[in-house]
Amino acid sequence: MKRINSETDLSDSENGGKEFHVRKNRLMGLINWSHVLGVYTPHLFYVGILALVVQVMFQLNTISHMMSVEMFNNLVEEFHALLRLSVFSPAIKSTVVCLLVVGWVARMENPVYLLAFDTFKAPESWKVTHEELVNCMRNQKCYTEESLSFMKRLLSKSATGQATAWPPVITETLKTGVPSKFTFERSREEAQAVLFDIVAKALEKARMKPEEIDFLVINCSLFSPTPSLCAMVTNHFGFRSDCETYNLSGMGCSASPISIKLAKNLLKTRESGFPLGGGATALVVSTEIISNALYLGNERKFLLQNTLFRCGGAAIVLSNKWTDGRRAWYKLLHAVRVQGNSKEAYECVYETQDENSCLGVALSKDIVKVAGKTMEKNFVKLGPLVLPLLEQAKVVLSIIIRTLYKLAGAEVRPKMYVPDFKKAVEHFCIHAGGRAVIDGIEKNMDLRPYHTEASRMTLLNYGNTSSSSIWYELEYIHYHQKTNPIHKGDRVLQIAFGSGFKCNSCVWVKL
Repeated sequence: MKRINSETDLSDSENGGKEFHVRKNRLMGLINWSHVLGVYTPHLFYVGILALVVQVMFQLNTISHMMSVEMFNNLVEEFHALLRLSVFSPAIKSTVVCLLVVGWVARMENPVYLLAFDTFKAPESWKVTHEELVNCMRNQKCYTEESLSFMKRLLSKSATGQATAWPPVITETLKTGVPSKFTFERSREEAQAVLFDIVAKALEKARMKPEEIDFLVINCSLFSPTPSLCAMVTNHFGFRSDCETYNLSGMGCSASPISIKLAKNLLKTRESGFPLGGGATALVVSTEIISNALYLGNERKFLLQNTLFRCGGAAIVLSNKWTDGRRAWYKLLHAVRVQGNSKEAYECVYETQDENSCLGVALSKDIVKVAGKTMEKNFVKLGPLVLPLLEQAKVVLSIIIRTLYKLAGAEVRPKMYVPDFKKAVEHFCIHAGGRAVIDGIEKNMDLRPYHTEASRMTLLNYGNTSSSSIWYELEYIHYHQKTNPIHKGDRVLQIAFGSGFKCNSCVWVKL
């Protein structure tokens, strides 16, 4: 995922980077027992069926030599007498019981597999340096020198690199020197360039044809045309007419986990079909189209969006067919959604107009505090699903001790125990919303530099690509990270924040 003109790779171990290893029992870590039980039990079921048929045939053959024709006819007529004679041996009965248990486990698994994913890599003509971006803003002829200086300072502290992507409608001003003409058609052109590219590559990686997709979910917060983005993709690739499509808008940077959970629920409506086959496939696309998202005013609370967001997108192919388990990259373990319900949370990322009727997205100064509270609520729901029992017991004990101190009227109470999620998850994909977001989560969760490396490198190389940023991070972990390389059985936590205010997460296991 290393980009031209980007800064050095944090994973470049040849330059003296220290190599870290996840603390794990390597011998047991070689085997992903959950994957074995969930994916390979269907195959064991068929082996068991074959063994049962062989045992029954052998048993019936033995009985036929021991019984006369008259006795056999009597046994057929009197079923109860047949049972009393115990025709079936204990071995056959045991096999039947084992098959029933295996079949029940396989039916209860109902897995969701990630077959492949791909992210958008912008052409060189879309990439600009910080200085070029400021010149693009200056060529709009609407910003004061004070606003241009403010955006320049924001860029210098943003931790974004010198080769991040903006759509052609904005970068063209570097050549023409005239303000951009923001039309609906230019936004549609950006959408086509991003969506067609990532969908084609994701389907190719998954070795699937467009007509094999049963569900299509696309999330894009700010651009929602008619016909929809789903209709655009369906028409271009020739999806089946009965492919169910869902277009999500206004869900912000946290929309990708929402789309994943929606796809998971849709796949549940088409059972995996074990043992007779069946199931379905879903395509999830996360992007943000920013050709129409430039703020053309001078109020500071709106100007941050002009330096924060960049072009990007990701396409993810999912399946709940148990036959796809052997070729899948990851399996979805959990998807957790949390949304704040306070006025403060609702208004901290707010699309509106300034006093001069210029449309933009206002970012509140309280956004970091709101994000922290919402993430805490998400982890309260996620913790019991992933944390070891010992960590959960420490949390319960901490609550009990604090309660006793309260009942005793003590003014000073011990701090609440913060569970160590590093004991439950090996890799973290923290939404690259900005350096402050990554720094804050790293500190509060006591993460190591290699845990946040993927997020920092994504911010450096691509900027904040909104909902797709967590997929650029997973791509970095999947293909490039050397300081904490991913292994089979490792778990990956994706954390995304968005307007509303929402904090959504997904946990995957590497297959």
